[in-house]
Amino acid sequence: MKIARWESAAASGELVHGFIEEGRAIPFGGGRTVGEVLAAGLDGLAGERSAADEAAASPLADVVLRAPLDPASVRDFVAFEEHVEGVSAGVEGRSHVAPEWYEAPTFYFTNPHTITGPFDVLHPPVTERLDFELELAVVIGGVDGSDGANLDAPTATRHIFGYTIMNDWSARDLQGREMKVRLGPAKGKDFGMTLGPWIVTADELSGYQDAEGFLAVRAEVYVNHQLIGHDLVSNAGWPFAEFVMYASRNSRVVPGDVLGSGTVGNGGCLAELWGRNGSLTPPPLREGDEVRMVVEGVGELINRVGAPVAAPPVPAARPRPRIRHRV
Repeated sequence: MKIARWESAAASGELVHGFIEEGRAIPFGGGRTVGEVLAAGLDGLAGERSAADEAAASPLADVVLRAPLDPASVRDFVAFEEHVEGVSAGVEGRSHVAPEWYEAPTFYFTNPHTITGPFDVLHPPVTERLDFELELAVVIGGVDGSDGANLDAPTATRHIFGYTIMNDWSARDLQGREMKVRLGPAKGKDFGMTLGPWIVTADELSGYQDAEGFLAVRAEVYVNHQLIGHDLVSNAGWPFAEFVMYASRNSRVVPGDVLGSGTVGNGGCLAELWGRNGSLTPPPLREGDEVRMVVEGVGELINRVGAPVAAPPVPAARPRPRIRHRV
């Protein structure tokens, strides 16, 4: 099944939640929301479908899809060795994967309040190195009897409600500065994260899954209709259930959490190609560029880059005398 949120193309403003099925957008019954459906988990999905408001269904062509959920939190992993190799070549001057990368699926938290959806125009900060990142993300659902903490592999798998495409937009020049402070990323990332076009339930991709849980789905990214990168998601260092396990370790995952796979290899972002090519080739994204991401079994996510937004300047740090007592 596919669940989504949309507005009517004729009368925008009201956000409707429901199923996408056979070219139709079918609202949930009783005014239910995506958040409520995620909390009920996959076990409640059949009942939700039976209660759907068929009489209020619209042709998919008559609605405008929005981001499929408001995430409770967003974790983004760095799980593709090939991506790390390429980006490190640009940052460190040599292709290098730290031994620590292999020990656990590292992630960072990003901003759940700047989520955009299909066909939205991205308005980035002022940057000379705007980039995309092609990813597949899992969306967490509720599981009876589980609080989402310290999950084992079978329970983590049950918490995977479904999948959506993720574009982790990146301002590489801003990111590069802040990473030198040994913290982040922060402002190089948190201005925009695109999810969509919908959430595909986990069973829809089960046919692509191998015995270890890796998903052999093809992921592609195009800029202005030119294929830039493509990879199989199964080239990640860990399957998705192990992302969920690690996120829950001495912590919790809750319904509505989004966990990104990290950027796929083989051109899943421009920074990887810049590192391999030793130059800004292909060029950074500019206003007017179209980025289209396609993930097998999920769909496609299309966005355009809009005008950059200049924010108020931030003062530099003031040198302080390090006096230990008031005078």
